Amino acid sequence: MAYLRPVEYTSTHRLIPAQFSGTSVLESLPLPATVLADLSELNAATNERKIAEQGRSIGIGPGELLYGVPEAHIVNAAFTHAGPYGGRFHRPPRGAWYAGIEMETAIAEVGFHKRRFLENARITGEHAFDYVDFLADFSGMLHHLDASEGEACLQPGPIPECYAAPQALAHKLLYEGSNGIVYTSVRRASGTCIACFRPALVFHPRHGNTYRITVQAGKSMLEFQQV
Repeated sequence: MAYLRPVEYTSTHRLIPAQFSGTSVLESLPLPATVLADLSELNAATNERKIAEQGRSIGIGPGELLYGVPEAHIVNAAFTHAGPYGGRFHRPPRGAWYAGIEMETAIAEVGFHKRRFLENARITGEHAFDYVDFLADFSGMLHHLDASEGEACLQPGPIPECYAAPQALAHKLLYEGSNGIVYTSVRRASGTCIACFRPALVFHPRHGNTYRITVQAGKSMLEFQQV
């Protein structure tokens, strides 16, 4: 049974595509103010983060989200853009903040999913993608998996079928008041990951370096460099 243990992690790593790491692209468009206002209103009507901040999400209420602090929009986006199938430790429509304790772990996790995307899209050849490393600190009580839960919850595939067991466990823990789960990385055996369930516990989120990750569909190659 998942058990609680105190953790102290400094500068964990969450890689976010560079195009989503700054301010809204609308702000950079050379358009009249009235046009930008109309586009912003349309964006607010369809953007899951803004919908949640307005109190219109069934997954997470505005009282849990962050406001008026640096990178609040980045943190809120992790909890409001949950994806159609969710992730390993979250179901739609409520996301979670995933991070690697080690930089190499974050890169391995992102690289795997980017290769999978290329394969599913039948895109061949090498492709490079830029990511911004968002650092965050965590301090408090988080759940850890026991041996049987680790075996059930950390299956490498198939996706999304292998998410059924960990999503069920995370759903139960979330509504029992859990802050999140620490677990062994599925994509890097020596790595550790965290899935944080509470936006307020993502402490001091901040920009780190930008990295270029190069992957190729169907091959295990993975290269990265700071840019």
